[in-house]
Amino acid sequence: MTDLLQLLGNALPILLHATGWTLVFAVSAMLGGMLVATVVTFLRLLGPSWLSRLLGLYISAFRGTPLLVQVFVIYYGLPSIGIQFEPLPAGVLALSLNAGAYLAESLRGAIAGVAVGQWQAAASLGLSRPQALRYIIAPQALRLALPSLGNTLISLIKDTSLVSVIAVTELMLATKELISTSFRPLPLYLAAAAIYWLLSVALEQLQKRLEARLALQR
Repeated sequence: MTDLLQLLGNALPILLHATGWTLVFAVSAMLGGMLVATVVTFLRLLGPSWLSRLLGLYISAFRGTPLLVQVFVIYYGLPSIGIQFEPLPAGVLALSLNAGAYLAESLRGAIAGVAVGQWQAAASLGLSRPQALRYIIAPQALRLALPSLGNTLISLIKDTSLVSVIAVTELMLATKELISTSFRPLPLYLAAAAIYWLLSVALEQLQKRLEARLALQR
């Protein structure tokens, strides 16, 4: 028991430092995914039909293939055609593009959930369709999409573990490195799992508070 406590005590600072990087990756990917999703959603709604179909193909491809495969394609595959990324940008890019595909569908569904009368009211005020989308529809849709956005961020926290395969130092890679020197996989994997769980619980509580606040503002 003493050995176990000593092991966890020595590992905790390393795991917490790696957890900080996990949060950086997840938040960066969330911001990147939101940017991608916003652009994709606006272009699908306002752009030509061929562009909408092309962006729909992007969404289908990234939602229909494993994230791990996408990481490998970006980090190991693209250099073969002259496009090369360092591990950190490659990991964030893969997570952002993957999250962007899911978020784009969430935003599209949220926009579809806004009453048609809102579009008509915007048109009666002389707003163009892009103006109506930006100033009237999008703010309401964002409120509807909040639960889905929160779920995506929680998923990203866990998905960051996959970028450990390209030597990005986050929580899972730090855990593997500790195991390679201590040869005690079970307690260290359980410690990493507990950290992921606590992060998810904290984000769930934050999401619930935001939803409650928005509900009071209606």
